[in-house]
Formats: sequence, structure tokens, C-alpha cells
Amino acid sequence: MSNAEFTIPSPPEGQDLAKVPLRFEATPIPVTDFDRAKAFYQRLGWRLDIDAQFSEQVRGVQFTPPGSPASIQFAPATAGPLQRLLLIVDDIEAAHAELIARGIDVGDIWHAAPGQPPQPGRDPERRSYVSQAIFDDPDGNRWVLQEVTQRIPGRD
Repeated sequence: MSNAEFTIPSPPEGQDLAKVPLRFEATPIPVTDFDRAKAFYQRLGWRLDIDAQFSEQVRGVQFTPPGSPASIQFAPATAGPLQRLLLIVDDIEAAHAELIARGIDVGDIWHAAPGQPPQPGRDPERRSYVSQAIFDDPDGNRWVLQEVTQRIPGRD
């Protein structure tokens, strides 16, 4: 990523940043069938953290993607599916190939700089945040693989 594309102040100027650490732990994703969703995320190769039946009506299922500090938790589908859940990868072609090998229906790799139309394939310059591929879980929750080769400053 080049600083000529946009400027990110570092340290953030004029921001009153929180002092107490707040770590994003998990997000609920809506699913209609916990067992079907569990089979899908196991096929992805994500770590099953918990599958516990707390009561007749309450079941807790949590998965963590490899290398991620944050997890997903299944929740009853009371609203539509989530869109653009980002999965950051170092190498989009390797991640894409692994998903296909695991039987996941993942779309083709494409790239687009902000304000530009999408082009097929990985970004030839391998710019961060430009190359993507998309797949959906059985409930239509949409996951976006996004290649990041250089993080935004402060996002190590």
C-alpha cells in the first residue's frame, strides 16, 4: 500500500483513544440449522471451540478461523444473513486453492482498487486490500477473502 493513495495519520491526530484494552472476541452469525452449519465450518478446517447444549432451547457452538484471535458463534437466524465478513489472508491464491480442495464453492479471485471496476485475478502489484474472493456458508452468510501484504500502520 502506498501512502500516495491515501493518508493515515500515525499517531492519529486529534483522536481521544481509549486506554483500556478492548479485544474483539466473537460475533454471532445467524444459522437455520446448527448441525448443517457445524459441518460446513468443520469442512473449512476451522477449530471447533465449543458445542454445548445448555438447555433444550439453547445450544452454544463456536468456531475460530486458523490464526484468528476472534471467533464466530452460531445464533438462531432471526434476520437475514451477514454480508462481507472479512477474512484476511497473506496469499489469496493459496487460501483460494485450499478452500476449493476442501470442497467449498468459492468464487474466482478478482481485484479492484477503490473507485475502479473489478478485474479478474490477483492484483499484479499485490497491493494490500485489493485482491478478493467470496464464498457463502449454507445460510448465505457471505465471507470475503482479502489479501493483505502490508497492514495499515498501527494494525500489526
